[in-house]
Amino acid sequence: MEKLWSKKLHIHKFKGITLRWLINIIGVIALFFIIVFIISSFAIKSSYYSNVESILSSGTSATATSYFSSNLEQGISLEQSAADFIDSYSYREKTTTWIIGSDGQVILSSSGFAIDKQDMPDYNQALISSDGTGNFIGDISSGEKVMAVCRVIKNADGDIVGAVRVMSSLEQIDDQIGTIIFLICVALAIIFAIIIFSNLFFIRSIIFPVQEINETTKKISQGDYSVRIEKKYNDEIGNLADSINTMAEEISTTDKMKNDFISTISHELRTPLTSIKGWGETLTFGVDDTVDEVTKKGLQVIVKEAGRLEGFVEELLDFSRLQSGRMNLRLAKTDVFAELDETVFTFRERAMREGIEVKYSIPDVPAIANADANRLKQVFMNILDNALKYSRSPSKIFVKAQFIKLDNNNFISIAIADQGCGISKEDLPHVKDKFYKANVSVRGSGIGLAVTNEIINLHHGKLEIDSEEGKGTLVTIYLPIENAPTENELQNLAQQEQDIEIDKGVEMKGELSNNE
Repeated sequence: MEKLWSKKLHIHKFKGITLRWLINIIGVIALFFIIVFIISSFAIKSSYYSNVESILSSGTSATATSYFSSNLEQGISLEQSAADFIDSYSYREKTTTWIIGSDGQVILSSSGFAIDKQDMPDYNQALISSDGTGNFIGDISSGEKVMAVCRVIKNADGDIVGAVRVMSSLEQIDDQIGTIIFLICVALAIIFAIIIFSNLFFIRSIIFPVQEINETTKKISQGDYSVRIEKKYNDEIGNLADSINTMAEEISTTDKMKNDFISTISHELRTPLTSIKGWGETLTFGVDDTVDEVTKKGLQVIVKEAGRLEGFVEELLDFSRLQSGRMNLRLAKTDVFAELDETVFTFRERAMREGIEVKYSIPDVPAIANADANRLKQVFMNILDNALKYSRSPSKIFVKAQFIKLDNNNFISIAIADQGCGISKEDLPHVKDKFYKANVSVRGSGIGLAVTNEIINLHHGKLEIDSEEGKGTLVTIYLPIENAPTENELQNLAQQEQDIEIDKGVEMKGELSNNE
């Protein structure tokens, strides 16, 4: 069961409640986490860089540059003051300090190495800025990423005589920032995963019961009133499950009462109808010329209508058996084609009286099946009777039977087509439903096709209906058989067949007209 639900969850992974959950909950949380990640990454980087800049700025403060200006007034050169300044700088171990002359050349470096003249954007900025400072973050000529702060040195006259430049490598700082950002990303991912799995557990506790309720209600709508929903939670969903189970029980009880009523009333009607029909036939055969025409006509109407009611009662009894699962077959070795031929022969006379011509092609080779002959005749008569009811004189009904192969098994197909009013596209999917009538103007209970379809299913066959409104209807029956004709027999059958072709995918009326 768990595997089945897992498969269903995978199928509906991005549909329904799950889709809304992903968009409304997970989407918002993901967006929030992304914003938090971006803001925290920016804040961490800004904090680290601000600390570095504060350290560098302490070496290039106004106090630091005033040191050089005071020494210059006392006659101490810039070069002489540079060494003392570098030695006294408290962050000399973490930074690199350059003392730059008025010509832009580095006079002294805290590293002790001579420095060739190079591009110094912060120095150039300091020369032109109002406060005499400049900042730079980027790669130097060696490829190392650094932060540099520069402040110019002025003499008593306000002329620029040099500058102090303090630099610090950002390589380790960026590594630390990257590590912290990575840890934040991992932490957010873990929190996000916990939220997803916790919510997934919750959403599964909703989706699974809802899917089970959906499947159960589908079965109930299809007539299976024995199904029940397992109550797993004492909440709204649990209450819904109880309501549906109660509904199914009430429908089952009502349906049983209906079936019992149909079965009882059918049996109660059967006996008097048989008597009425029997006495009507007896009186009809016993009349002579002394009986007036009105009496004769009345007796004929009694016999005919009693026969029609008897057929309706039989349909109700079959429906009752179908509903209760008591429709059983009396299986025996049966020549299906022989039963079809006998049914068509009986039906043809009735059709001719109503101005309908019946043309049929049945192979001479027997089609032996393990079947109930009476039930098969009932199927054939129901379909032929429908074809006749929905046809208008003059027109034709075509019947064609042949041997076929389905999934490498021996089958026969029996196609019955008419040139009647046809069935609309809206009605076609429902014509095999119980009590459904596509055309209410034509007599009938709407049970016949449902019973016919059940009989075919009990024979492990298949019933297909194809129709086009205003052009006609094609009903095809597929039944498994035990024997199959040889190749020579099939060739002989092909030569003997009448020129009747009933195919799907063509205009019914035009095709049938071509086969007159």
